[in-house]
Amino acid sequence: MKRMSADEAAEFIQHDDMVAFGGFTPAGSPKALPAAIARRASEKHDAQQPFQIRLLTGASIGAAADDALSEADAVSWRAPYQTSAGLREKINQGQVKFVDLHLSEVAQMVNYGFFGDIDIAVIEASSIAPDGRIWLSSGIGNAPTWLLRAKKVIIELNHYHSPRVCELADIVIPGAPPRRNSVPIFHTMDRVGSHCVQIDPKKIVALVDTELPDAGNMTIKENPTCQQIADNVVAFLLNEIVNQRIPPEFLPLQSGVGNINNAVMARLGENPEIPPFMMYSEVLQDSVVHLLETGKITGASASSLTVSASSLQTIYDNMDFFASRIVLRPQEISNNPEIIRRLGVIALNVGLEFDIYGHANSTHIAGVNLMNGIGGSGDFERNAYLSIFMAPSIAKGGKISTIVPMCSHVDHSEHSVKVIITEQGIADLRGLSPLQRAHTIIDNCAHPLYRDYLHRYMENAPGGHIHHDLSHAFDLHRNLLESGSMLG
Repeated sequence: MKRMSADEAAEFIQHDDMVAFGGFTPAGSPKALPAAIARRASEKHDAQQPFQIRLLTGASIGAAADDALSEADAVSWRAPYQTSAGLREKINQGQVKFVDLHLSEVAQMVNYGFFGDIDIAVIEASSIAPDGRIWLSSGIGNAPTWLLRAKKVIIELNHYHSPRVCELADIVIPGAPPRRNSVPIFHTMDRVGSHCVQIDPKKIVALVDTELPDAGNMTIKENPTCQQIADNVVAFLLNEIVNQRIPPEFLPLQSGVGNINNAVMARLGENPEIPPFMMYSEVLQDSVVHLLETGKITGASASSLTVSASSLQTIYDNMDFFASRIVLRPQEISNNPEIIRRLGVIALNVGLEFDIYGHANSTHIAGVNLMNGIGGSGDFERNAYLSIFMAPSIAKGGKISTIVPMCSHVDHSEHSVKVIITEQGIADLRGLSPLQRAHTIIDNCAHPLYRDYLHRYMENAPGGHIHHDLSHAFDLHRNLLESGSMLG
């Protein structure tokens, strides 16, 4: 294993290589190589030589890394998820081919050979042994699969992380069909794997020393709408306990990222009627760290520590406490449909828009422009004990309604969405026919600005089992594109 600079290591990467980055969100993602690859691309382009990579990741990486690569025109193909404004623009302009995938499926699709070979894996590690044992850092993602499948490996050895972070890791890789064994996780905190990944050390072509923090999570912005949505979620879950549809000891929760999810976690933590609970999720955010400290959350399983620098330091300074309360897994385990169904996970995710029958769009604005991607929301909502989607009822000061007659793009069908919650109220869709669902969603979740319009649409729409007027189903979207407001 030869130590070298990031720029020297980037020279191993060639035009049209399939490059796989480790980590999950900025946590555990490469910090030095993305910028070095961008510089290499710029140098090649200045010399009139082609240079673009095909880039696989766990989920998103640091937006700054994707921005640098995008600005250098260094990426031709990208999967499965991103949060970069610069890259998003190139995707929507058709300059970068983007494949939006369920996060649980990415590693197995690579293992099955659907994407071809991985030429280079770039993996952040907290420690490495001469015999090829690699201990990962704050994010696991698909790194174990990338390490095993890649022809060559570049390791970013990040000394910023505590060497004890490896105690959180539980690395297990499912086999291939038809002899694929079940993963024996029967409790949120079950550990069934190892702390490290063993590979042939001859594959490691470069070792790059770094001491760089993760980019951290987004700033938490409290606002009344998020707080009201959170209060409605708590009210719904308390009612489920009262009606014995959730057991007294509660069920593990999955929570997506963002301000609404943080508000929900805070409200759950504050409410004395919510019993202590566990998390079986993709990411662990700042709010979860606090609730672990208070004992409201008794254990958390995730694929990454998507937290602020101060929260990460809190974990590292108190590893004797957190090591038994946090498990970090590969994302095909954290998002595994079989385990989600087995544990009875309650899934809490945010959508962009919902139609009156309960279909959900979480990826494309006006059905055309990608926002970020489906991420892991589909893994959880399709297999959860309860799949709950949340959103404000309006956006842009009322110019956009979250509730529309027909979704402009469907990521989650009405067959999987069980509950929709906005600041206006709760639509429990379980056991309702399509027309019942429509009235329930309009009456309980739509904003008053749009409620009468949606009722009129229903009254005038022809149909049988489902009513739709195909000549007017997208009038709200047309108004938005033509005038900047769905109200026209």
